[in-house]
Amino acid sequence: MKQIYFYLLFLFATVGLQAQENKFNLIVGTYNRTCESKGMYVYEFNSNTGDLTLKNNTENVLNPSYLSVSSDTKFVYSVNQNKNGGNENGVSAFKYDSKTGKLDFINKKIANADGPCYIIDDDKNIITANYSSGSISVFGKNNDGSVSEVKQIVQHFGKGIDRRQEMAHAHMTGFSPDKKYVLVSDLGTDKIYSYQYNPNAEKEVLVFKDTVNAKKSSGPRHFTFSKDGKYVYLLQEIDGSLTTFSYADGILKKVDETSIVAPDFKGETSSADIHISPDGKFLYASNRGTANDISAFKILKKGKLEFVSRTSTLGKTPRNFTIDPTGNFLLVGNQNSNDIVIFKRDKKTGSLTATGKKVELCSPVCFVFTKI
Repeated sequence: MKQIYFYLLFLFATVGLQAQENKFNLIVGTYNRTCESKGMYVYEFNSNTGDLTLKNNTENVLNPSYLSVSSDTKFVYSVNQNKNGGNENGVSAFKYDSKTGKLDFINKKIANADGPCYIIDDDKNIITANYSSGSISVFGKNNDGSVSEVKQIVQHFGKGIDRRQEMAHAHMTGFSPDKKYVLVSDLGTDKIYSYQYNPNAEKEVLVFKDTVNAKKSSGPRHFTFSKDGKYVYLLQEIDGSLTTFSYADGILKKVDETSIVAPDFKGETSSADIHISPDGKFLYASNRGTANDISAFKILKKGKLEFVSRTSTLGKTPRNFTIDPTGNFLLVGNQNSNDIVIFKRDKKTGSLTATGKKVELCSPVCFVFTKI
């Protein structure tokens, strides 16, 4: 009898653990000036079924359009992007309870720049790309998770040919896999910049290392590293180019280029987001404009890409998307149709299939998964 009891106890515990392992939190950042949004939302995501269930949300957070979660998952940082400029542009810190999904505001610091649109953090610093100012802001981080004053502003200069390139527009910041460098893509200057990263410095946290040119009038937007860290894939907003660079010690060298735009496509191109599947075998990139689709590519040897499929996002303006940690699903934030659409992902082919599931939400523009 005791053996049966302990067996059942073990069985229930195992089933409960497996169920918990299939669940994650999804933190969503939004714009809230054109529709009713409270800022950030936390959903529980079931990676077996693809279901999203609302757990919690903030109140009155201004345009948290990009988010970053601390390595210990105790804190969440958001940009506050005010397109009209002024002192509302900055970074906010929140204490994060992953079990309840509750986000408690800690503090906010001004970026000393306009249009912060991307954010990364580590144990020492928080770094934003500031689109409207064409600059990068480096904030310090306190032990209690709060944001300290700006340590450094790095200003880009230059312009391109397209109407969207009237000046420098820093669009994304990203750590190299070894955290020795920070890369910055600039839509206005058609360049990627690399900076040596000195996390403990008081002022010169970022020191210029190198720059590489993208195609003229391509508009570098977002990039991602290959799983082995040897390649960088750059998505360009203006013309839909997708460029592969080799990467080593802060230096990028172009090795290949393709496009996310269909050969017969006629319309407006506005590429947005790019991600690699958890197994490192497939790359996905979204196109807004009049296309509203996601292209899938198989990652070949030496960083080259092979086109797989192109799938409608079933909404308008897929500004951001994410792949769940298990690789089972891809979730798209359609900014202008105000919804999150969920697709099943074929791990063998990389192709996407609509599940019919979606969540209505005002202007979703950033997704970050965390453990519960």
